Amino acid sequence: MSAGIELSDIKRRMDGAINAFKSDIASLRTGRASANILDPVMVEAYGSRVPLNQVANITVPEPRMLGVSVWDKSMVHAVDRGIRESNLGLNPIMDGQNLRIPLPELNEERRRSLVKVAHDYAEKAKVAIRHVRRDGMDDLKKAEKDGAIGQDDSRALSEKVQKMTDETISDVDRLLVEKEKEIMQV
Repeated sequence: MSAGIELSDIKRRMDGAINAFKSDIASLRTGRASANILDPVMVEAYGSRVPLNQVANITVPEPRMLGVSVWDKSMVHAVDRGIRESNLGLNPIMDGQNLRIPLPELNEERRRSLVKVAHDYAEKAKVAIRHVRRDGMDDLKKAEKDGAIGQDDSRALSEKVQKMTDETISDVDRLLVEKEKEIMQV
């Protein structure tokens, strides 16, 4: 414990927010096929809703095509329905126990809406990072009040927490700019 608060715990939690943001933006469709596109798809299987990757194998056979191999033949229609109802704008083509999913070209309006979604994900990540900062600052104030650390140590640690926060938020901004460029590429 670093004189009242655990800086490595704060860093770990901020990194968790970054990783969640990376996962969120990876699922945005940019016109190129990626198995991550189907991450948010839930399928009604065996009486409960499960992620698609627990009932099927997802492949990328071509740059603008996804392949889904369903393990249980009785689940093919449920997987098809799950993909169609996921609001990803995808229309699977059934081929026995497999589904082929062609990725349509993105129009300008859809690209702009995807950029807005990416900005929403970024704001959500920034809020999570700020919550971590707030928790760290609260711990510092409590430690100072309890006499576990002095005012100078408290000030120095709060500056470190703020620096970590600023660096992490700038990472989110950098990732957002990269994703925005990727989405808007024609």
